[in-house]
Amino acid sequence: MSVGREPKRGSREKTITLLLKTWVRVPKALLAPRDEALSLVRNVRRVDRLPFHWGMTMAAYPFWRVVADVTGRLFRLQGTIAPLQVQRRAKEILGEREVVARSTRYVLRAFADWGVIDDSHREGEYSPAPAIQITDVKTAVWLLEAAVPSMPGTSVDFDSLIKGPSLFPFQIASIRPEQLTESGRFEIVRHGLENVLVRARPSGGQGLNNRDLGTAAKSPQS
Repeated sequence: MSVGREPKRGSREKTITLLLKTWVRVPKALLAPRDEALSLVRNVRRVDRLPFHWGMTMAAYPFWRVVADVTGRLFRLQGTIAPLQVQRRAKEILGEREVVARSTRYVLRAFADWGVIDDSHREGEYSPAPAIQITDVKTAVWLLEAAVPSMPGTSVDFDSLIKGPSLFPFQIASIRPEQLTESGRFEIVRHGLENVLVRARPSGGQGLNNRDLGTAAKSPQS
């Protein structure tokens, strides 16, 4: 990252900015989830911390969630992905801008560096790495809670949340919807016997709307 060079704003400085916004200078709405994550990571091995990094990045940078969602959906449809396919889908969601294509490429490279996607047997394509099993209930609940604010809209179907493509690197153990309410940041709304919705409490102020998604497209490289 900018080794041996002195650019006006090199990749090293950009990376530091991204890390600070993810874990240090977080928006007020993410302070409580961040603090809970820091408490939970003390009790897990270093190799088991990826869910917390994934969740905080997804909450701090909705663009990351968009690329993860597109990637997960394409994996389900066809087993492998090509970067151009992900870039095309991201542009359909966020607009035909070069910054979207470039930032998508950066995020995919990060996925590879984090070990959640591997080079496919087809040149220039990626396949999903073996899913990371999450058996600790507290970790699973935290990750699901981190996924809720970054989704468009005010609520999300619980089953869709558990199986959400944006969480494609993980296999989450069975949990009950009511466990998501224990932090006090979310509430459960039931419609009938099977339709269960999860949404942030109105006083929490954690929601990110579609306008946030648009401006966040610049985040990975700004």
